[in-house]
Amino acid sequence: MGQGLARRRTVELQEPIINLTPLIDVVFVVLIAFILVAPLLDRDQVQLASGANVPSHVPLSMKEASPIQIHVRADNTILFAGMLTSIDDLPQKLFTARQQFPQAHPQVFHDKRAHFGTYQALKNCLEKAGFDEMDIVLSPS
Repeated sequence: MGQGLARRRTVELQEPIINLTPLIDVVFVVLIAFILVAPLLDRDQVQLASGANVPSHVPLSMKEASPIQIHVRADNTILFAGMLTSIDDLPQKLFTARQQFPQAHPQVFHDKRAHFGTYQALKNCLEKAGFDEMDIVLSPS
């Protein structure tokens, strides 16, 4: 009888084993998805949508012209108030224009063949000069 009690006390409890195989399978599937999608995300140019096809004899409705107009040409040159300007000189000119016309919203005429980086730099200049809004004018083509 003494041996039966001793035998029961020496039985060890085993820890349950966690099966990691499903977790590793899920991690591999997600890794493969990232490997397949990553090359598709490497785009450096965004194409702007062209305007609707409207016959040339139909006038387009647009708010009244702003005294602050910025034109971006296809070769990424910038015209401010009809004069060629660089992106470095633009913040000071915009700041001066903001002081002259505090209620005006700048109108940006951006050619669809110009780079998106030029638009982003222009937007940063407008924000630096204190403008909260701008109008982007697309011409139908």
